[in-house]
Amino acid sequence: MHPIRSRETITIDVIFSTDWFEKTKKEIQNLTLHAIMNGFEHSAQIRVRYAETDRMGYVYYGNYAAYYEVGRVEALRALGCTYRSLEDSGILLPVKDFSIQYKKPAYYDELLTVVTRIPEMPSSRMRFEYEMFNEMGDLLNQGATTLVFVSAANGRPTKPPESFLHTLLPFFPHE
Repeated sequence: MHPIRSRETITIDVIFSTDWFEKTKKEIQNLTLHAIMNGFEHSAQIRVRYAETDRMGYVYYGNYAAYYEVGRVEALRALGCTYRSLEDSGILLPVKDFSIQYKKPAYYDELLTVVTRIPEMPSSRMRFEYEMFNEMGDLLNQGATTLVFVSAANGRPTKPPESFLHTLLPFFPHE
């Protein structure tokens, strides 16, 4: 290693370090902003089976609800919470509403990516938003579901378990 011989070299090194620091700081701020604005996000992949297509070779429109369910179940699993554990604790999660906007069809044997977002902290309701992409990265559809936390004992809406809310809290720093 050569000793530093001039002030210019030191200045160049400092400028380089400062630029790197500022760039890194902005990247971290952008990641933080992304987390604050988008809540929790998870991706799951699904391969289209032949039985899921119609005569035109498109995925039958009714199958997208099941694909969204896979995304939702895997997102919860990634958080350490399964439907089974919720049901075992006396909480059910029926779907209150489902919406989808189709952009392009999916085809047999395509590998689809379902991006599932939890955009807000749940109350007695929990909203999921979805985007589905094909292998080329084309947006195929966007959708949303709202599920309701329901007590298995009385069939009435209830609050989500505190442990579940605690798991989500890091993704919603302003809650």
